Amino acid sequence: MKSDIKNKTKDDLEAMIKEKREALKNFRFGIAGSRVKNVKEARTNRKDIARAMTLLRQK
Repeated sequence: MKSDIKNKTKDDLEAMIKEKREALKNFRFGIAGSRVKNVKEARTNRKDIARAMTLLRQK
């Protein structure tokens, strides 16, 4: 996963950040309704967002 992010373009990284933020928002609403099975999903999404933003700043 980490190596895949390094090969992405600026536009791809921005799209990924947008997608992960949307997934994180949906996760939070799922928690409120107790529909979520994978409770570690939020942690992985936040880490992926941070990795993408770091690489975006470097480029």
